[in-house]
Amino acid sequence: MSMPYISRFVCFVFSDRLQPNVDTRQKQLAAWCSLVLSYCRHHKLYTVDVMEAQESPVFNNKKIERKLPVEAIQVVFEELRKKGNLEWLDKNKSRCLVMWRRPEEWGKLIYQWVSKNGMNNSVFTLYELSNGDDTDGEEFHGLEDWMLQRSLQALQTEGKAEIISMDDGKGVKFF
Repeated sequence: MSMPYISRFVCFVFSDRLQPNVDTRQKQLAAWCSLVLSYCRHHKLYTVDVMEAQESPVFNNKKIERKLPVEAIQVVFEELRKKGNLEWLDKNKSRCLVMWRRPEEWGKLIYQWVSKNGMNNSVFTLYELSNGDDTDGEEFHGLEDWMLQRSLQALQTEGKAEIISMDDGKGVKFF
């Protein structure tokens, strides 16, 4: 996937301010949220710094010399938080976790892989699951530890897995 899709999309939604009209603003925020999630997914970003985000092609269109102010970026991110796709890491709202796929969705992908490969009743270390040779090429390969653990907790809640302590860290058994 190349970046031109972002350029076209940014030109569609890009303004250096949020719209004052409530209906227009909601559409604009929905478009920004979609763009942010697509960008993070494409670049496999899970942690975002607001100041750094302001310099990214998502919020800074150098061709037309427009940049969304930090305060407006925080409004976009707050909208993502309300939708369950973002968590602030600090009270100043300067860094956040972006969940372009929710833990339950990652858990479903992981469990589908386990079932498809006949690995139910198997035990994996968290490292094997996210970085092992067996998962190379899977969407969840390289998943950050915090998201992997939340995904496995979701599966544990559904009764499909159990997170266990092992000598060298944590593991998981799938049912």
